[in-house]
Amino acid sequence: MNRQELLTKLDLAAGRLLREKGYINYPGLFIALGCLDRRDYEAWRFRRVPYLERVIKLNLARISFIMMSVRKNSLSGELKPSRTAYMSWGKGPERQLRFSKSGSAQIEQLWATHFLKPEKTPFRTENTDA
Repeated sequence: MNRQELLTKLDLAAGRLLREKGYINYPGLFIALGCLDRRDYEAWRFRRVPYLERVIKLNLARISFIMMSVRKNSLSGELKPSRTAYMSWGKGPERQLRFSKSGSAQIEQLWATHFLKPEKTPFRTENTDA
C-alpha cells in the first residue's frame, strides 16, 4: 500500500474512532487499520509483550509516518491533545506500559497522547433585562 492509500485508510479509521469514542488514540488506530491484532494489544496490556511496537505489523518508518500524520491532522482539526497513562492490566501491581523499544520519554509521550473532540460550549443567552 502506498502512502496515499494509507492516508485515505487512516482518515477513515480516525474518523470512525472519533465518532465512536470521542477521541483518537494510536493503539486503537493501529487496531482499526488492521496493523495490530487485538489479542496482541491485550497481551501487551497484561505485560506479556515488552513494548507495543514489537507486535505492530508495520516497520518503524510506517509507524512514524502514521503517527505524525495523525498528530498533524488532529491539531489542524482543532482536536485537543491529552496525555493518558497506559497502565498494565491483571494481577499484581499496576505498571506503566512501554510503547517503544527505546523507551525514550519523548516517543513514549507521543504514543500516550489522545486527541479529543473539542468540548461543546453551551449557548449563551443574552441578558434582555434593560
